[in-house]
Amino acid sequence: MFALTPRLTLRPGWLEDAPALARAIAHEAVVSRLARVPWPYAEEDAAAFLSLQPYPREPRFLIVERSGDYRLVGGVGLHRGERGGVELGYWLTPGAWGRGYATEAGRAVLDIARHALALTRVDSHHHADNPASGRVLRKLGFVESGQSRRYALARDAEVECVDYTLDLAADPPRAMPIAA
Repeated sequence: MFALTPRLTLRPGWLEDAPALARAIAHEAVVSRLARVPWPYAEEDAAAFLSLQPYPREPRFLIVERSGDYRLVGGVGLHRGERGGVELGYWLTPGAWGRGYATEAGRAVLDIARHALALTRVDSHHHADNPASGRVLRKLGFVESGQSRRYALARDAEVECVDYTLDLAADPPRAMPIAA
């Protein structure tokens, strides 16, 4: 599965992306904000992630900037959450922060969730010390649903999180551009 936004290409990751993925994500400022990523992060970690079995109902995408050199700038996707629901997750390399890429990529993935996967609800969360991620989630229409403590692999500790939910069934449907 692929998705195009005005500025980005969302595509599956391939094993040959391991060096670029490792360069993009291997910043402590990125990894410390994620739940399932080890620190330090090496090319072998990227290769292991890219080798994971894909699940059609849990699409994972690399975010590629289409301007210039088609640089890998992040990742976004849906996955089965710790509590059984479907969760939206995303990250960006520091050089891509503040450009609206997370919101743009998130909208594309939520359109896939709604139109291609027929999901009616998506959850998400962010570490309480990462309020920028909360702003992205609110722009995407998520509503705060509580607080929790979750294990963060890079920190090797439980961290305070803010939980969100998005009722896709309550959202007015938008036309999704598709190609046949």
